[in-house]
Amino acid sequence: MKGYMHMHFEHGRHPRGRHMMKMMMAGRLGAPFGRGGPFGEDGPFGGGRGRGGGGGGRRGGRMFAGGELRLLLLHLVAEQPRHGYDLIRAVGDLAGGEYAPSPGVVYPTLSLLVDEGLIIEEAGDGPRKAFAVTGAGRAELAEKDAEIETVIARLKALGEQRDRAESPPVRRAMGNLHAVLRNRAIEKGFDTETAHAVADILDEAARRIERL
Repeated sequence: MKGYMHMHFEHGRHPRGRHMMKMMMAGRLGAPFGRGGPFGEDGPFGGGRGRGGGGGGRRGGRMFAGGELRLLLLHLVAEQPRHGYDLIRAVGDLAGGEYAPSPGVVYPTLSLLVDEGLIIEEAGDGPRKAFAVTGAGRAELAEKDAEIETVIARLKALGEQRDRAESPPVRRAMGNLHAVLRNRAIEKGFDTETAHAVADILDEAARRIERL
């Protein structure tokens, strides 16, 4: 695999090779380069950051199917000019902080959108350039309302799931449990017998919650 990657990536110096690499990393080509292949969004260049360091997203896969992140970024840029970091944060806000795409997939996707003439880099004084939508970009978005709504709804569902799981009474009880365990450990520590007793209490609580 290492030799395979080197053989193909060295052709990225050619303009056509660079464009193909961007498409690969944005998940726009089929397997093995698109979603489900080693270079797609389920591969090393796809995905994002979920809470706890995971990738976040749909069960059994990544958050976005092939081309969905590209469409979402185009939609967000059409709302207002944004920098790459602003776009990562905007996606994270839609997901209620439960997911954010990685820079390693966002920036190649933005570069692809520039190559396709759908967005442009705005001139600015600082090193960070904002991206703005073009007429061609708005024309593409005009036919994709349903797809965009589906992606946004999926992101918002993540935050809603967290809100349902972490209702105020549950958050209070979880905080109380954490404080009790921490204080007990600081004051006396846990010998083997006590540790097993605490584990039994927690296991029983988990079983009772599961049966609710």
